[in-house]
This record gives sequence, structure tokens and C-alpha cells, in this order.
Amino acid sequence: MKGKETNIAFLTQTLIFPPVENANAEGLLAVGGDLSPERLKLAYSEGIFPWFNEDSLILWWSPDPRMVLFPNKIKVSRTMNKILKSDKFQLSQNTCFKEVLEHCSTVARKGQQGTWITQTMKAAYLTLHEKGLAKSYEVWEEGELVGGLYGIDLGHVFCGESMFSLKSNASKFAFIHLARELEEKNYKLIDCQMYTPHLESLGAEDISRKEFIEILKN
Repeated sequence: MKGKETNIAFLTQTLIFPPVENANAEGLLAVGGDLSPERLKLAYSEGIFPWFNEDSLILWWSPDPRMVLFPNKIKVSRTMNKILKSDKFQLSQNTCFKEVLEHCSTVARKGQQGTWITQTMKAAYLTLHEKGLAKSYEVWEEGELVGGLYGIDLGHVFCGESMFSLKSNASKFAFIHLARELEEKNYKLIDCQMYTPHLESLGAEDISRKEFIEILKN
């Protein structure tokens, strides 16, 4: 059922999303539904993701344009090159997904109040991790977790959800390693969802939603 003034859909328990072209100018496509593994898997495969506050209904988004990183376009600064060649940080994968999730939800971010990684979201993504769909990269310094990221792995596209740093350049270290690994595995892109200057500095760029969906579907 859709409102008369907008194309925003109100989801029921039926596992279906409206066409992404129905999203409004901000990218909001639908409201409601649930965060079951089945719905989340369907959403990401359709180019849709949830993003909402603790006291809000579940909001589903498919923005146009879409911020993405083509793995072969990752930008590595001289400073990061030195760090990558040193033994300052160590990298691991999927060793402490829950801790990465917690840090992403609690680390203060410039210009942001609170977090969109609610308790409901945490539970949903932990379930996805148990099913092998959600993955984490962890960055360590002297045995201490100092950075990392997590996202949804679709097998040809990695949907980045969030990253954190407790030490300077720790999240960049994880992101660069992710991009290089995905390039070796012939992944098409990393979905960064929405524009930020930080992501742009690492080589991410805006593409049209239409182009993004074509890459996702192919």
C-alpha cells in the first residue's frame, strides 16, 4: 500500500520490496517490515539497505547517486603506504565480529549525534554473521583491537556498513586491505552507500543508481 503524495511503500510481512526507482529524492524507499536474515539478504541483493534511529520505524533506502569504490581505484597516500609496509598494524578477519559491531556503534563521529546501529540492528547483523553473510576486518596494534569494519558479502559486491578507528589510520588500513583483496577476487565494487569526504579521499565515487543496480544484478 502506498501513500497518495509519495511513493514510499509500507511493508508487511511479505518478503517483497518495491522497485528502487520509487524511492524519493533522499533515497527513502520503504518503511516497516522486519530485519530477518531473509529480508536483509533480499534487500542487499536489490540495492536496498536499512538505516534508522532507535525510536524510528525501520527505514529502507536506495539513494541516487550511489557512493561506491571500484577496488582497483583505491587511493593509497604516501603515509598509508609507509604504514602498510611497516609492522605497525596487524589484520585479521571474522575473529571478533561482535566487538567490531560494538565499536562501530559507540565511537563518536564528527557531526553525528547517537548511532544508527541500534540494538535491533546489532542482533540482526550478528545473525547474518553466523550465517556467513556479514563479515568483519579487524586491525590490531600490540594485541589491542584499534580499528576495523564490517559489511555484507554478496560474493561479487561487498556492501560496507561501518568502520571505526581508535588509532589514527586504523580503519584506512582495514579498508585498503579489503579493496586489494576484493580486486584479487574480481569483485565488482564496494558499496559505500552514501557520500562522505573520507570515502572520496580513499577513491570512492558517486555513480547513478541505475548503473549500480546493473552491476549488482550482473
